[in-house]
Amino acid sequence: MSIATKTGDNGTTALMYGRRVPKNHPRVEAYGSVDELNAALGLARAMAEHDFVRANLLAIQKDLVVLMGELAVANEDLERYVKGGFLLVKPDMTAKLDVLIKEIETQNVSFKGWATPGATHHSAALDVARTVCRHAERRVCDLQAAGDFKNEEIIIFLNRLSDLLWLFARWVETQAAK
Repeated sequence: MSIATKTGDNGTTALMYGRRVPKNHPRVEAYGSVDELNAALGLARAMAEHDFVRANLLAIQKDLVVLMGELAVANEDLERYVKGGFLLVKPDMTAKLDVLIKEIETQNVSFKGWATPGATHHSAALDVARTVCRHAERRVCDLQAAGDFKNEEIIIFLNRLSDLLWLFARWVETQAAK
């Protein structure tokens, strides 16, 4: 089977379970933005010089797959999705980010005022991922505003993740200055 199915040639795409929607539907915009975030995190992880960052970014990317999967399901199909054994975004995913934030904050991360991205290649990649995360958060908020959204934990997770990415970038800069 070819990756080029041609089913989207008319400007529509399939959600999980075959429901077709326009490619600019708020749901597609939301999970597409999270896909962009996952790619940006992949770049930041590939550039990582520290196992601490690399391992945590990989774990976050795996959680983003769960998040994208949930976003790719129409509300009418969520029960079927869960019965199929798929996971939903839960508070414990956000709690893992909170633990990382606290851990980094105890390590005397150096920053004064607002940080200007670009001190190192890796911190710049993390700052790009942070801005992509904020974009994804806004797209999920658009989905919520359209009344086509159930799980508010997704917005909380993305909000916390952007904070964490900012801290990771400052942590990387602090390590480079040692």
